[in-house]
Amino acid sequence: MTTYAELGAPQAAPDPGWSRGPLLGFDTETTGLDVEADRIVSAALVLRGPDGSRSVRTWLLDPGVEIPAEATAIHGITTAEARAHGRDPVGALEEIAAILVHHVRDGVPLVAYNASFDLSLLDVELARHGLPTLPERLGRPVAPVLDPLVLDRWLDRAREGKRRLGDLCALYGIEGDGELHRADVDVLATLDVLDAQLVAHPRLRSTALDALHAAQAGAHRAWAERVNAERAASPEGRPPTSTAWPATGHAVRATGS
Repeated sequence: MTTYAELGAPQAAPDPGWSRGPLLGFDTETTGLDVEADRIVSAALVLRGPDGSRSVRTWLLDPGVEIPAEATAIHGITTAEARAHGRDPVGALEEIAAILVHHVRDGVPLVAYNASFDLSLLDVELARHGLPTLPERLGRPVAPVLDPLVLDRWLDRAREGKRRLGDLCALYGIEGDGELHRADVDVLATLDVLDAQLVAHPRLRSTALDALHAAQAGAHRAWAERVNAERAASPEGRPPTSTAWPATGHAVRATGS
């Protein structure tokens, strides 16, 4: 795994300029936390330009299943609201995937907090509805990806406490543009957290995107292996977490819903 020290000092390499944009932020709100069984209820893509301009696209979907009360308590979207105002998943998912792939193909970094959840779930949803997954559309894995959660676990490993998006907003003094757990608000907060991390860890700015992507994949794998070792030794019997990043690759072609 590439270590933080191996990235070199800020002056060791010229700034490749990716941090100045554009950047594409992505987030989803869902029926639950199981990437293979749960559904997307809402999603947002935010394209932030080099001049700080922001183009925001949001989607509300009818997931075709009941939205559990626990999920509604988090993001505020009820089954009745999704059925009345949500779009058919096929059309919405196709739009989301097409826009995302268009920008990634152009070399725009994709920014997502806990990317392995959102990207894995999106691929499973696409496959569920008979649509090409992101890697199938690109002809390669999705890259480059910037994940502030993975960066935080890697660069500030010794810090105690939780590492939810709200926790990092509090850590960096980010107030945001509204209540978290709305997809568009979460994307904007994620981009702000990334900006703060680039200030706190300036070596990141002088690192080429391909190297930074690979370093995050290695950092996530190391974290997951530690977590899985702890779970294996625990009597609770919790299932292992995936060592793959930025997506699990578990999208399975399914028929029906």
